[in-house]
Amino acid sequence: MHITSERRLDDGVLEREFTLGEIPGILWTPSAAPAPLILLGHPPLGLRTMYPRLVARARHSAAAGFATATIELPGSGDRPRWPAAEQARADLRRAMEAGEPVGDEIIDALVLPLVDKAVPEWQAALDALLSLPEIGGPVGYSGGVISIGIRLAVVEPRISAAVLFAGSFVPRALFEEARQVTIPLHVLLQWDDEGNDRQAALDLFDAFSSEEKSLHAHLGGHTGVPAFAGDAAAQFLTRHLR
Repeated sequence: MHITSERRLDDGVLEREFTLGEIPGILWTPSAAPAPLILLGHPPLGLRTMYPRLVARARHSAAAGFATATIELPGSGDRPRWPAAEQARADLRRAMEAGEPVGDEIIDALVLPLVDKAVPEWQAALDALLSLPEIGGPVGYSGGVISIGIRLAVVEPRISAAVLFAGSFVPRALFEEARQVTIPLHVLLQWDDEGNDRQAALDLFDAFSSEEKSLHAHLGGHTGVPAFAGDAAAQFLTRHLR
């Protein structure tokens, strides 16, 4: 893990950009250490595009005493292009613009390779982050591509709780993996999300085997998540990571 830049934000949060091999990432830490860690997931739009939302989430978490970190997803931002993923996204756009059903073949091609590549990278980042003296356990995961969150919850025992956003397509194979998830979950669902199959999201929630799981549904589209929903998610992570 190589720190490439460092600056102190005006609220005292320390922001450090880093690289882990070819993978860029950002770490935010509060002044009090060691701090529990929250991994900030995000859609594959690139860290530069997502930065305003990520830093807002990081600063909110730091105020509650948490360190946060994120990494660039495969094929996003400044990372090498991924032709197969770009083709899958183009196929998805064509289907949605034509009003056609999005078939399993498109969903699998879009999501499964991303999950297979991204999850080991998140685990490598977690190895590096937990070696820092200012980072302590436990660890939570919040947001981003829900299929990545599902796989991480299954294979990564260091993650104690997760906030998942039911706002992306999920392959059928991940529904089976969801049955292996047992950590506490807080799931957000936008009821009128134009890009999400509501019934599939409800079926996925039902598949989780966690003894503690809650579904928070709100009226509105994909980008209409109310501010209080973030507060509830933060309270959930505080309860399970403290």
